[in-house]
Amino acid sequence: MHRRHQLLIDSYLHVSAVLQSVLIATVVAVLVGVLVHRSPFGSSVSTAVASAILTVPSFALLGLLIPVLGLGVAPTITALVLYALLPILRNTIIGLSSVDPAVTDAARGVGMNRLRVLTAIELPLAWPAILAGIRVSTQLIMGILAIAAYAKGPGLGNLIFSGLARLGSPNAVPQALVGTVLIVVLALILDGIYVLVGRFTTSRGIRD
Repeated sequence: MHRRHQLLIDSYLHVSAVLQSVLIATVVAVLVGVLVHRSPFGSSVSTAVASAILTVPSFALLGLLIPVLGLGVAPTITALVLYALLPILRNTIIGLSSVDPAVTDAARGVGMNRLRVLTAIELPLAWPAILAGIRVSTQLIMGILAIAAYAKGPGLGNLIFSGLARLGSPNAVPQALVGTVLIVVLALILDGIYVLVGRFTTSRGIRD
């Protein structure tokens, strides 16, 4: 009973950390994408920086963050946000750049200002691409979060590390497998939820 309760807590903490990180990464990436999508140079630089971050091994990044942020939630969330940026940023730039200029020109022609065009026309049209980036980022950091147990981060990684630390004992491998399978299942559930969100937040004309 206690073990099942702990699995539920770890699963909740895992999903919570991922969703918080994706939310922060989405805000940052969309803001950057809005600022740079009209500039080829700005788009290239921002994408290159986000790509460079993604190439840093997770153990190394956590090792760099621990002396600054300590152990626990802070370095974990920071690392996850950094890893989640690239897919969302790239898709934001692609989505905004693919909006037909004739549509935005027509919106300005009827008196919409730049902010209104962005929020009412460009971002809704770019939303399917942005959501696709969010889905990729979520799947990416679901697995990376397991490694954050190295930094005493929350989630199912603690279950996996605990099992691997006791290799040779009867329950070691099953414990690590349970944590791994739960991460995969939760990732699939979250992806299914994103599909539903996309259906309810994307206009039928764009979907078709």
